[in-house]
Amino acid sequence: MAVATFEIGFTRFLDRSGEAVQPLPAFASEAKALIPLYRSMTRLRMFDAKAVSLQRTGRLGTYAAALGEEAVTIGLASAMAPDDILVPAFRHQGAQLWRGVGLIDILAYWGGDERGSVAGPPEDFPVCVPIGTHFPHAVGAALAIKLRRQKRAVVCIGGDGSTSKGDVYEAMNMAGLWKVPLVFVISNNQWAISVPRQRQTAAATLAQKAIAAGIPGEQVDGNDVIAVRHAVDQALAAAREGLGPRLIEAVTYRLGDHTTSDDATRYRDDATVSSHWAEEPLVRLRRYLTAEGVWSKADEEAMQTALAAEIDKAVTDYLAMPPPSPQSMFDHLFATLPAELKAQRDALAEEEVLHA
Repeated sequence: MAVATFEIGFTRFLDRSGEAVQPLPAFASEAKALIPLYRSMTRLRMFDAKAVSLQRTGRLGTYAAALGEEAVTIGLASAMAPDDILVPAFRHQGAQLWRGVGLIDILAYWGGDERGSVAGPPEDFPVCVPIGTHFPHAVGAALAIKLRRQKRAVVCIGGDGSTSKGDVYEAMNMAGLWKVPLVFVISNNQWAISVPRQRQTAAATLAQKAIAAGIPGEQVDGNDVIAVRHAVDQALAAAREGLGPRLIEAVTYRLGDHTTSDDATRYRDDATVSSHWAEEPLVRLRRYLTAEGVWSKADEEAMQTALAAEIDKAVTDYLAMPPPSPQSMFDHLFATLPAELKAQRDALAEEEVLHA
């Protein structure tokens, strides 16, 4: 006798050739409405390429590009309301950019400038580099929303590797128990640095890891920005209505290195990576827009020219930023600085005056 059963659904609207495989959701019913998503994905890819080149020339710290995963972060962020809360990891600058963080702010953060951590919506969390530790933080933020009886929600995103961390299981357990307004998104890019997904878990899907916590889990095609946005949109609507959390596994592929400190050619072969270029998200959506008659070669060239100018200006402004004062390390620790830290800040200020 079965005492429990479950199934994991999979959603896709555009196949790898850019053809619709089922009726599109309402927000995508007009093809022109998808152009901002395409532009934002292209902007992210171009910006990431520039950031990598800055790191290679010693003008930026270690950087994690989102090559091949652009649909995940742009899709989830476009589904969020302005007063929702984003809790990102370290490869999710696309979501931050959609939500108003500036290009220069992303560069400042990865350049080691604390000012890059406090840009954007005031309640969004800064980048989390430790794997999975931000998941319990997201549960706490969502619990606060529930206790305040607010009609908003939290979106927390991590990679497939994060699902191998105890922090993530504990967070899902408490989110399910407390029925908080929280959407977990797992960007399954198939690699936790050099460890492939099949060596992390025997589970058939990562989405099913939520089932034991009493949370619905589902898969979407993470290279289909329409599918990602639709799933997150539905999950957020349910969360805001008090129906509890949900986990969405976005199945995608990391086309580049884990970060600029990684060399992916040491653990995967070129043929496998090349096969995944055929399903990448930008070409997929561009083919659809072109077939629908709302995008042309001229549109593409004009967009790329404008984006290149925007990114170049951000780089110029970033490189011209004066270094922050050493005192700024105290600026974002507490609303009111404790006495012992205030004394340290004042002493540092005196040192600066003496050596001016």
